[in-house]
Amino acid sequence: MRLSLFSASYRSIVGNFYRPRRSYYLPHVSAFPLFKRTHSVLCAMSDDELPGLDATPANGQRIKHDNVIYTTVKEGLAHILVPEQKDAKDGQEVQQVFYNPIQQFNRDLTVLAMKAYGKEKVKQKKVASEARSGKFAEKKRKRKEQTQSERPAKSPKLGDDAGAEEAVGESAVAPADTEMPDAKEPEPAIPEQDQELGAQPSNAADAAKEKKSSGVEFTILDALSASGLRALRYAHEIPFLTKVTSNDLLKVATESIQRNAIHNGLADKISVSHDDALAHMYSVVVDELRKRSGRAGKAIIASNKYDVIDLDPYGSAAPFLDAAVQAIRDDGGLLCVTCTDSGVWASNGYPEKCYALYGGVPVKGWYSHEVGLRIVLHSIETAAAKYGLAIEPLLSLSVDYYMRVFVRVTRSPAMVKFQGGKNMVVYSCGGGCGSWTTQLLMKNKPAPNKKGSGIFYKHGFTKAPTAPPLCDHCGSVTHLAGPMYAGRIHDPEFIQKVIDEANEASPEIYGTLPRVKGMLYTALEEFLPTPQEVEAQKDSGKLGKVVKKKVTEAELAAIDPYPFYFYPAQVAGLMNCQSPPEAHLKGALKGLGYRVTRSHCKAGSIKTDAPWSVIFHVFREWVRQKAPVKEANIKEGSLAWRLLRLGEKQETTEGAPTEPTKVDEAVSKITEVVFDEELGREENKQKLVRYQMNPKENWGPMSRATGK
Repeated sequence: MRLSLFSASYRSIVGNFYRPRRSYYLPHVSAFPLFKRTHSVLCAMSDDELPGLDATPANGQRIKHDNVIYTTVKEGLAHILVPEQKDAKDGQEVQQVFYNPIQQFNRDLTVLAMKAYGKEKVKQKKVASEARSGKFAEKKRKRKEQTQSERPAKSPKLGDDAGAEEAVGESAVAPADTEMPDAKEPEPAIPEQDQELGAQPSNAADAAKEKKSSGVEFTILDALSASGLRALRYAHEIPFLTKVTSNDLLKVATESIQRNAIHNGLADKISVSHDDALAHMYSVVVDELRKRSGRAGKAIIASNKYDVIDLDPYGSAAPFLDAAVQAIRDDGGLLCVTCTDSGVWASNGYPEKCYALYGGVPVKGWYSHEVGLRIVLHSIETAAAKYGLAIEPLLSLSVDYYMRVFVRVTRSPAMVKFQGGKNMVVYSCGGGCGSWTTQLLMKNKPAPNKKGSGIFYKHGFTKAPTAPPLCDHCGSVTHLAGPMYAGRIHDPEFIQKVIDEANEASPEIYGTLPRVKGMLYTALEEFLPTPQEVEAQKDSGKLGKVVKKKVTEAELAAIDPYPFYFYPAQVAGLMNCQSPPEAHLKGALKGLGYRVTRSHCKAGSIKTDAPWSVIFHVFREWVRQKAPVKEANIKEGSLAWRLLRLGEKQETTEGAPTEPTKVDEAVSKITEVVFDEELGREENKQKLVRYQMNPKENWGPMSRATGK
């Protein structure tokens, strides 16, 4: 059956998420306009004259191998071979190996993130390797000194009487007139070439060991590799990479990977594995467990676990998380996860499916994509915690129709104890005003130690509930969502490193570089530190070790008090009023002393530390000052009527006293709201591509394949 490359509607895309397993398709070569003209020129060459796999790769090049003609597609520094099909119609003939050009942003970002992570990781490995080498050399020196001290003293020269006795005993070995020098063990003969170099055999062996240990290994697993494009790009573009394992379940995919590796001259760096992804990762875990069970004492064993594991399935990555957190190195390995089933974790249509896959219930609201990120992070954290592994989200992005998260995995039972206090449920007013209230599952409470020189954290229960059954702001029924991750979803230091890599990268290699930079800067600007975090950062450089320990534990216990964004146009629609310009709204909130930024998830979104009561008050002031509404057109008792407080206004007009509500008390200190456009303008004048523009009509994750 022939399928159009981008013909699926969004509803059919959501339906595809429920198919059981992934496999791959590749569109026809003429679907890529970047080399369509070159392709048509090369087609004039006779098929018998076409070069083979050993030809130098070039974009649009035609290759013949095993009587099959391929055309080369270039992305980054990698080239993949696309088999030509003469019966293709409109350049959209589906084939057996998957490649989606829309995902180039994902691949560009991943390469830059791995380079930023890997540079620091390789540096740490070198330091650890040098420390081990120094420790080994010191032990060897001590053993040598001990051996020399335990050797017998040199024999004295033989006297006349003693010499006669010794001569009798030694006559069978040496002539009587031979003078015996000091007793020494015979030394092995040294080859002439070694004598010329002045080297001993033992020194040569040590040099070989030193040369072997100087090369630090950095390995990556592309668990669901398809055409192998990711593995090819990693091997080409990450200079310190020693090996990348490219695994896929389909035989046709692994054959394609082998062809591409040979054609790119990377057969020595890419190890092709034809296996189920779960079986491959669990086999790595089993091998290490067997090594550990057979080791003597505290002997160090060489780990075959991966420094980086990349999970990029068609649909959900949930089935692979348990194996991945065990197959990755537990000293800070990097786990990269993509989930394309946004119809599950970013909508309210399939809560039962979301709970089955990720252990959390999604939310109904405009901030559902950020909720989805936190639900998936909670799923990864839960999968890791049972093995004493803690996670640290470095970068979490909701992009187009999928999410991409980068997580550091570390073995630390102490860090795992903070997990209960870093997960939450959300009371969402999804059917009303869209506000939310969070509820932590546990609490991590600091307490002074007995000496009074520092603090430690107690992990206990928390009070519930934090919200009434009806919304404080509009009176609508609230619904429960979660559990989900409540901590920070980004690490600003890591993001800055990736930005530095992006600034040094070539736009010719990274085709989506402008958008990568825009997304990274937007994610970096999302971080709104709490007053406690700001104070701790100031004190960390002044007060020595006690405060540094306090800051570390505070970072472990830290949650994100401003986890979600709101959408001004949606709030204005609920109030039946004109939406305020972004600069005016931000200026009003900043004028009240609150911080304002945006979310990477949606254009026009706003993240702020202002409470919902203040946000609604600002919108009411906007209606009163700038954009009055016709109250006669608003039905009494409707949502807009309640949010605009028209009922209270009517009661006040009639003379009936009204008691201030809890929401009124939150804004009682506000005397005036000023919509200052200048104050709300962006301070950063740098032009950035922060959000994706649709590349073509009906674009998306493409159709699932049925290759074998």
